[in-house]
Amino acid sequence: MPPEAPDVPRLMKELVDLINQQVATRALPVPLIAALVHYQFATIHPYYDGNGRTARLLTNQVLHQSGYGLHGIYSLEEYYARNLAAYYAALDIGDSHNYSMGRGNADLTPWVGYFCAGMAESFSQVRAKLSEQSGGPDGSALLRELDQRQKRVIALFRESRFITTREISEELGVHRRTALNWCQAWVADGFLIQQGDAQKSRRYELTEKWLSLID
Repeated sequence: MPPEAPDVPRLMKELVDLINQQVATRALPVPLIAALVHYQFATIHPYYDGNGRTARLLTNQVLHQSGYGLHGIYSLEEYYARNLAAYYAALDIGDSHNYSMGRGNADLTPWVGYFCAGMAESFSQVRAKLSEQSGGPDGSALLRELDQRQKRVIALFRESRFITTREISEELGVHRRTALNWCQAWVADGFLIQQGDAQKSRRYELTEKWLSLID
């Protein structure tokens, strides 16, 4: 049971102020801030519907803006979806379901524990996937230097030493001109080596630094 409707604007302003203050000062670790944000938003319940979805979106925003995004390659949604009953049980804490009778200031230790366990599990899965893709734990350090587009391009080199702008554009789902601009930037950054200048003969290979990722 949410708070009285006239109280919602004030409570939401207090929550936003709390988020901004905590993120700016880092008085608490970011995962704890995100956990508190998720619970308090869902508890204030400012919408008729969609509060859980918005709470999770807001949580991801806090995490991503504070350096916990991992370029978007993990999602807590998968953790929740595997056991929705556990997710709802973790949120269902306190002496009362009524905001004004204890829900608003409940002991959040169980929920914070559940939330942080989900982050730990999700990050561990990302690490395992990166290690598997790179052929070993040493390669995961190299992969962390790449963005998501470059990681997808790396996979193309498992089939051929050279790839073209067309192959890159098709893999990433972008216009060929966009792919060409990215390739030029990657050549400048030392990710790719360009072979040939004419459009029909232009192709790319990996620089030596990244070859270990496709061995």
